[in-house]
Amino acid sequence: MEKETNPLGTEPVGRLMLKFAIPSIIAMLVGALYNIVDQLFIGHAVGADGNAATNIAFPLTTLCMSLALLFGVGGASCYNLSLGRGEKDKAPYFIGGAVTMLTGCGIVLAAVTLIFLDPMLILFGANSDIMPYAQEYVSITAFGFPFLLLTAGGGHLMRADGSPGMTMLCSIIGAVINTVLDALFVFGFGWGMGGAAAATIIGQIISAAIVLWYVFFRFRTAELKKKHFLPSKHVLTMISIGLASFFNQIAIMAVQIVVNTQLRDYGDMSEYGSTVTLACAGIIMKVNQIVFSFSIGLAQGSQPIESFNYGAKLYPRVRKAFLLASAASMAVAFVAFIFFQIMPRQILSLFGEGTEQYFEFGEFFFRVFLLFVPLVSLQPVTSVFFTSIGKPIKGIILSLTRQIIFFIPLVLILPLFYGIQGVVYAGPVADVLTTVITLLMAFGEFAAMKKLEKPIGEPALNKS
Repeated sequence: MEKETNPLGTEPVGRLMLKFAIPSIIAMLVGALYNIVDQLFIGHAVGADGNAATNIAFPLTTLCMSLALLFGVGGASCYNLSLGRGEKDKAPYFIGGAVTMLTGCGIVLAAVTLIFLDPMLILFGANSDIMPYAQEYVSITAFGFPFLLLTAGGGHLMRADGSPGMTMLCSIIGAVINTVLDALFVFGFGWGMGGAAAATIIGQIISAAIVLWYVFFRFRTAELKKKHFLPSKHVLTMISIGLASFFNQIAIMAVQIVVNTQLRDYGDMSEYGSTVTLACAGIIMKVNQIVFSFSIGLAQGSQPIESFNYGAKLYPRVRKAFLLASAASMAVAFVAFIFFQIMPRQILSLFGEGTEQYFEFGEFFFRVFLLFVPLVSLQPVTSVFFTSIGKPIKGIILSLTRQIIFFIPLVLILPLFYGIQGVVYAGPVADVLTTVITLLMAFGEFAAMKKLEKPIGEPALNKS
C-alpha cells in the first residue's frame, strides 16, 4: 500500500524535515528578496518617496500571495492527504485544478488592478507625493500577477510531489534574474521605478515557465491528464483546505492597508511627516518578512509530512514534525530579534540615506514593533499545521487572531491616545495575545490526537 511505502511515512521525521524545510526556507527567502531587492535599488536611486511607493504597492503582492496559498497550499495538502489515504485516482485532480485556478485568478486580478489602479492606491495609503511613483510601479507589476501566482502556488505543488529542490531552484532563478535586471534597468538605464517593476515581472515569467514545465512533463507521483485540469468539484475541497492560509494573507493585507492609512494620517500630524513613516514602515515590514520566510518555510516544509502521516494515522510523527518546525522557527526569530534591537540604524542604512528624523522613527519602529517576534513566529507554523491535517476552520481562526481580532482594533484605538507611537505599540501587544491563543490551540490539538492513537504493530511505520 502507498502509505506503507511512501517515505513520508517511514523515513525519520528529522531527516524529512531537513529534506523539505531547507528548500522551502530558501524558496521563501528568495521570494522575499523580490521585494527587498526592489526596495534596495529604489531606495538608492529614487529615495524615500520610492520606498514609500513600494510600501503602498505591497498589499497587492500580499493579495497575490493569498490566492497562491489558497490553491497552492490547498491543492498540495489535499493531494498529500489523498495519497496518505490511498486515493490515487482522486489525488491528481487537486494538482490540475490548482494550476488552472492559479492562472485564471492571476489574469482576473491583473485586469481589476489596472482598471481601478488609482482608487486602490489611495485606499492603500498613497499621498500626493507618493502617488506618481506608485502608479508607475504597479501599472507594470500588475502584468506579472498571473506569473507570480503560478510561481508561488506552483512551488507548493512541486513540493507535494516530493521535489522541494525544484521549488527552491525555481525561486532562485527568478530572483537572480530580477536582481541582475534591477541593476541594469535602474542604475544602468536609469529607468527608476519602471525599471525595478520590469525586472520583477521578467523574473516571475521565467519562474512560472519552470513551474509549468515541471507540472506538464516532470510530475512524478501521479499521471496528470487533461481531465485533471478542468474545473471540478475537487476545487471546492481544495479551497476549504487552503482557506486558512488565504485568510492569513488577506488579514496581513488588511493590516498593511490600515497601518499605511494610519501612518499617513498620524504621520502628517507628527514631526516626522507621512512620507518618512510610510518609507520606514515599508522597509521594516519587508525586513521582518525575511524572518517570517524562515517560519513559513519551516511550516511549508512540514506540510507534506504532517498531511501524509495524519492521513495514515501516524500521529506521533505528526507531532514531531510540528515541534521541530516550531523550535527552529523560534530559534531563528530570536537571532533576528537581537539584530533588530542592537543595529536598526545599520539595517535602515542599507536602503538609502535619510534625515535624522527618518532614522529616529525607523529605530523606534524596529525596536518596539518587532519586540516579540520570537513568540509570534509560532503562529504561521501552527496555522499551516491545522491546514495540513485537514482542519481548516481552526487554521482560519488562528490566522485571524493577530491581524484581525487583535492588531487592527489596537492600531485604530491606540493612536487616539498616543499618536503615531500608538501605531507602533499595537504590534507587540497583539503579538503577546496571539501567542497565548496559538499555544492553547496547539496543545488542545495534541490532546485530541492522543485520544485517536492506537498501538501500531509495525515498527517501521513508527520510525521517527
